[in-house]
Amino acid sequence: MASDTRTNAGVDQVATFPKMTTFEVPGERAMIMLTSGNLAITQAVLHRLQDSITQNEGEHLLNVSNMFDAARIIGAALRAVHHEDAEHLRKHNTEFNASILFSGQIAGDKPRLFSIYSAGNFIEACQETPYFQIGETKYGKPIVDRVISYQSRLEDALKCVLISFDSTIRSNVSVDLPIDVLIYRKDALSIDCRQRIHKNDPYFLSVRQHWGEGLRKVFSEIPKPDWC
Repeated sequence: MASDTRTNAGVDQVATFPKMTTFEVPGERAMIMLTSGNLAITQAVLHRLQDSITQNEGEHLLNVSNMFDAARIIGAALRAVHHEDAEHLRKHNTEFNASILFSGQIAGDKPRLFSIYSAGNFIEACQETPYFQIGETKYGKPIVDRVISYQSRLEDALKCVLISFDSTIRSNVSVDLPIDVLIYRKDALSIDCRQRIHKNDPYFLSVRQHWGEGLRKVFSEIPKPDWC
């Protein structure tokens, strides 16, 4: 799971804000949520989720027995925020825009990944669709489509994610470092590998250099068309 930290409400209002949140009971469950879209909306959803945990009344992310029900709770929180705010936003010509990636594992259940839409409905990753992206995807998605499959190694997925972000950062000012990266290993039931990658991170700079040089080398080796 990886997310950038840039938020903006126009070219004069750019800020750094984390888009990754974790929910964890070590040895029992480890869950990660990434958000994209209107920051006020996603913060309101997060507040509802955290408040339900604090109040400990009814179902919440730390007491449901499987990831599907956890995703359903997040979807319900999104719908509740939509019910409260969507009409007010519309009157101010603002779209209700929020997307969430939710992943992790609860003891007794397998690791699962969900993409949750603004309407609160969601889909789950599968062998044919082994990854999800939200937010600004058009610049970084092609590399992931070419490289990643259901059988990809975790280390290769990490490299690909960083290349995808680098490609997006080069082409779109709405995405920028630092990047928050979290690696969860099956059945760990705890979060023990989390990294914030800044602009001078040695590994990220190495990935950027190798990828750039490799692209230029491959490009130079492509033969010219015989009709030109």
